[in-house]
Amino acid sequence: MNFEQQIAELERGASEVLTRPELEKKLKRGTPLKVKAGFDPTAPDLHLGHTVLLNKMRQFQQFGHEVTFLIGDFTGMIGDPSGRNATRPALSLEEIQANARTYESQVFRILDRGRTRIDFNSRWLSPLTAADVVRLAAHYTVARMLERDDFARRYKSGQPISIHEFLYPLAQGYDSVAMHADVELGGTDQKFNLLVGRTLQEAYGQERQVVLTMPLLEGTDGVNKMSKSLGNYIGITEDPDSMFGKVMSISDTLMWRYYELLSFRPLEEIARLRRACEEGRNPRDVKLELAHELVARFHDAAAARRAQENFMSRVSEKAVPQDLPVKVIAVDGQGVRIANLLKEAGLAASTSEANRKIGEGAVKIDGVRLSDRGLTLKAGAEHVFQLGARRFARVRLEPKP
Repeated sequence: MNFEQQIAELERGASEVLTRPELEKKLKRGTPLKVKAGFDPTAPDLHLGHTVLLNKMRQFQQFGHEVTFLIGDFTGMIGDPSGRNATRPALSLEEIQANARTYESQVFRILDRGRTRIDFNSRWLSPLTAADVVRLAAHYTVARMLERDDFARRYKSGQPISIHEFLYPLAQGYDSVAMHADVELGGTDQKFNLLVGRTLQEAYGQERQVVLTMPLLEGTDGVNKMSKSLGNYIGITEDPDSMFGKVMSISDTLMWRYYELLSFRPLEEIARLRRACEEGRNPRDVKLELAHELVARFHDAAAARRAQENFMSRVSEKAVPQDLPVKVIAVDGQGVRIANLLKEAGLAASTSEANRKIGEGAVKIDGVRLSDRGLTLKAGAEHVFQLGARRFARVRLEPKP
């Protein structure tokens, strides 16, 4: 790609580049830029929302720049206040370390292992003395902190703001100082923190980093930011069938946002697909291509092909997947209540959820919709259970020895 094409690709999907002239200036020097993106390991798994930043990091790698996947093991113990209406509970060191290990194992599903540096911000933040922290804090004012939307809202409404929450933006900003970052990537909710990095770099005599913010990817509900706690996420370690089905569940409108932020296809090709849909092509067929691409990326092409075949069979033809494994559950002479069975089969997280789904008419046994929450099943039979449109389990009930 020529210079202008590189700029266009780096700006692809971005909300803001602060500032483009600075980015052009850095790129024209011809030397690899130090690009960083920080991830607080607050949950054990990465989902497609996280990969929006990872995809952008990958683009910088492809253009020859130095990319650092920064794990905020120190800042994670503070708790990022971004977008929150209350103080976030701090995670324990053990939780942080366990989540960080899973991040390390998952990130190379997207990034080039040989060209990615993984670092931990505890390496430079833990050694700071109290005097160092005081000097760091001297470079920012309370008035500037209260310009942050979430802090301002909480302050005006009388909700408490802990002093340690003010330290989070400073700690994240100091990451950029310690790493001499040229570019920092983050979600739009991180803009304030990223700009603090620019301010601190200038205070420490460094050239200011370019800030590139990416939009927050909506989850499968099409409304809220993708989040495991909201249940609207697509995890990058999910099995192929679940991942494929969840991608196919998004709306036709949201599909284009997923294409722009998640697909590796050229923008011109995505534009052609969009025009084809406007001219009459079935959007479902285009969504199938997206689901296939994403499953192949996080698994492989064969898994994506099988997932597509299962999806078409399961949803379009209303059939049970042919390769559905048999789960053996041992029951005593009293039998097992249906809610407990659905939980043990992995179709419901709890018996209360199972009963709720039965009440909603979302559960079928052998193709017949279930309405009796008191149903008890005995040993000696095999059944196929279905919850919703995509989730199946084949269960063989055997007597306890």
